[in-house]
Amino acid sequence: MDVNRVDLTPAAAQLLRQLRGAHGPLMFHQSGGCCDGSSPMCFTDGEFVTGDSDVLLGSLDVEGVAEPIGFWMSADQFERWAHTHLTVDVVPGRGGGFSLEAPEGVRFIIRSRLL
Repeated sequence: MDVNRVDLTPAAAQLLRQLRGAHGPLMFHQSGGCCDGSSPMCFTDGEFVTGDSDVLLGSLDVEGVAEPIGFWMSADQFERWAHTHLTVDVVPGRGGGFSLEAPEGVRFIIRSRLL
């Protein structure tokens, strides 16, 4: 059975359309580290180099965006979240220092529920 592990709120989808228009193809990575790493970080696709220590949770299809947006998570973080469904949302506040939404006065967050 193929399980959808990640989704978006309408507010997050709208912000991603805006960011895609300004920066080109996008990707997410969540490391599970401290500080900025504990939030989903949005990058220009390929700007964050993934490897064997990362898991592709899924691809986010956003209406109005030509290509899917990959959502990656560090493998050790995935071990802890393996039985959860993640929803990317956006709230007012300071985004992660390297995440593309930081200058917009908002930040991406994860809302989770058990599968």
